[in-house]
Amino acid sequence: MKQRLFKPGLLAIGLMWLCLWSAASIGSSAHDQPQSPTTAEPQNKLVQFHLAILRTGPQFMPPSRPEALPLWKNHLAYVTSLLAVGKAIIAGPFGDDGDIRGIYIFRAKSAAEATEWVQADPAITSGLLKAELHPWWAEDVMKPAVLPLKFTPAYLAFLRRGAKWTAEQTPETEALQKAHLANINRLAQMKKLVVAGPFGDDGDLRGIFVFRAASLEEAESLAATDPAVKAGRLTLEFHPWQVPEGILP
Repeated sequence: MKQRLFKPGLLAIGLMWLCLWSAASIGSSAHDQPQSPTTAEPQNKLVQFHLAILRTGPQFMPPSRPEALPLWKNHLAYVTSLLAVGKAIIAGPFGDDGDIRGIYIFRAKSAAEATEWVQADPAITSGLLKAELHPWWAEDVMKPAVLPLKFTPAYLAFLRRGAKWTAEQTPETEALQKAHLANINRLAQMKKLVVAGPFGDDGDLRGIFVFRAASLEEAESLAATDPAVKAGRLTLEFHPWQVPEGILP
């Protein structure tokens, strides 16, 4: 639990990939997005995982419905099995009542393998949930979950393109990137920002922040200090998140 995602002395290098969130979508830029394993490897030794966003499915029912409870129990058992063998490095439900119910992050050889695993989830096969898969990059520092599973609160923010997002690269956007990275560095040194990583596709979703904070309000306040957010290039979508104990650095 005490290990940190951002290692002292390597922090500046290890955070360069986060330029994805504030950089323009410039094809030749090293900070546009992480390279896939079929091209150049990221210099800061990031690992590609596969992140599945779990949304309400066509047959969604909350666990409070008696007919749904067995399916949710089977879902939890399946999540536990994936964590136990290391196929999933983290999984957990969101604590709000929106369309997104939670996420998986898989250690898979390919998107096809990750898709196979998520589609075998009883909550998916029953239609309670549906999955949206994205390549996701991060340092490989997650710890094994403590079994039997016990959950602890965290706060996850999706970073999305904001109203001021632009594909143009200028001295102003480069300066904003540096300020963005410096702020991430600061939050990591405060031990508040404990996990972060960019998505490997080039869509509206740019990446995630995970905060260890006393409240959602504190996490939102910390994230709002990001210069890219202040400038409107990025916007934040926060969710209270229940994560298995022992996994977060």
